[in-house]
Amino acid sequence: SVAIGTIITMSSHHWLLAWIGLELNTLAIIPIIAKQHHPRATEATTKYFLTQAAASAMILFASTTNAWTTGTWDVSQLTASPSCTLLTLALSMKLGLAPLHFWLPEVLQGVPMETALIIATWQKLAPISLLYLTYNSINPMVLLMMALISTLSGGWGGLNQTQTRKIMAFSSIAHLGWMAAILALNPNILLLNLLLYIIMTIPMFLMLKSTSSKTIKDLTTLWTTSPQITSMMMILLMSLGGLPPLTGFMPKWLILQELTMHNLTTIATIMAMSALLSLFFYLRMAYVTALTLHPTTTKDTNKWRFQPKLMMPATALTILSLFLLPMMPMMY
Repeated sequence: SVAIGTIITMSSHHWLLAWIGLELNTLAIIPIIAKQHHPRATEATTKYFLTQAAASAMILFASTTNAWTTGTWDVSQLTASPSCTLLTLALSMKLGLAPLHFWLPEVLQGVPMETALIIATWQKLAPISLLYLTYNSINPMVLLMMALISTLSGGWGGLNQTQTRKIMAFSSIAHLGWMAAILALNPNILLLNLLLYIIMTIPMFLMLKSTSSKTIKDLTTLWTTSPQITSMMMILLMSLGGLPPLTGFMPKWLILQELTMHNLTTIATIMAMSALLSLFFYLRMAYVTALTLHPTTTKDTNKWRFQPKLMMPATALTILSLFLLPMMPMMY
């Protein structure tokens, strides 16, 4: 049902059908979040449901107001100015764009890694597809302001975190800020950025799940159980931070180039500086994972049996996360 809801929204041209797809998507993931009988899971479910329900109501209200003004329910015919602003706010709430991002870290903290992976990747597809379909109607300055706040909030918010799921949530907020910045200028780069974000985020969550790393402290003993995951995770974190010559540098390079071409040098500079904030907590995780040794009294440096083994999808996606930069002329 989660997949069907997203596909309905992505393929629809009628506002009511798009709204039904979003609702189906939300209602399908609620039982997945609430699967664990734990107060944290219940809290995460409640927060997720309330924010998504409020955003869905705003989308329905915006589309109805637009239909009242223009006489059409076509998704691409969003011309009424109040409807455009309301729809932008509603979709940003669904995505977790700042300043409507407060639910995302709390929800991810209360769910298992697999569910957090779904919320951080698959659940972004439907709202972003609606933003992509209506980008001609959306006010670019509203998007740019939300993008700036998102990149700064994602950077500042992740600095003081010790929980890996919350760090990945603030990482998601920062990446969404970069996507929002380029939406009004060149939506094709948005799709490329989204694809690369998903390619980099999936193996990161799979590694955290396979090693049961819920906090940064858990990462300190990772080298004793799986040295190969340790080295791969360190390079993957650098790619998420956007360091050249890794894949994560590609979308940031293209977005900064596009912003400067449109004489938005100030915004480009602030976003580049905010990327340093995100890079700091990625570097901290990489430092703890691969460059520090946990105090130990045993003579053996590694445990006698290496566990866990990394799954094949994570290995393949990690390779893509590291070496796609030379293919940029083919992809863009």
